[in-house]
Amino acid sequence: MKLDRIDLKILSELQKNGRITNVDLAERVNLSPSPCLMRVKKLQSEGYIANYSAQINLSKLGQALTVFTEVTLKNHRQADFARFLAAIEKIDSVMECHLISGGYDYLLKFVTVDVIEYQTTMERLLDLEIGIEQYFSFVVLKSPIVRSYLPLDTMFRL
Repeated sequence: MKLDRIDLKILSELQKNGRITNVDLAERVNLSPSPCLMRVKKLQSEGYIANYSAQINLSKLGQALTVFTEVTLKNHRQADFARFLAAIEKIDSVMECHLISGGYDYLLKFVTVDVIEYQTTMERLLDLEIGIEQYFSFVVLKSPIVRSYLPLDTMFRL
């Protein structure tokens, strides 16, 4: 499926407000409701829209700690990467995992209740002997900018 400007506008609007009505969405992308709904369904069936979810205001729930962790593996064979990822996927506090070029192998984002829980998780990972040579932790003090949507408008010149 080749996307056109209208498809990209639909995606842009939906990622900002997944609960928008079809009528309002159609108005924002300059379509009538029926063709707009057909496009949304096509974008869903083709996998462009992965899912819909609620964004939780974590500060309303209580204290939380965000930690970015640089991880370097001892070895760099495919099996080493697979073993590491298999273990990381089971850790609920790992919110993101990125294979990175440069001075280390992975950048992980953890969200935990506190530093003790984070350190306990890291100690468990080390005990599993999944190939971690070293890791460096960066505790987030403040997050002045956090976006939950992609800049489709500028990425694809809408």
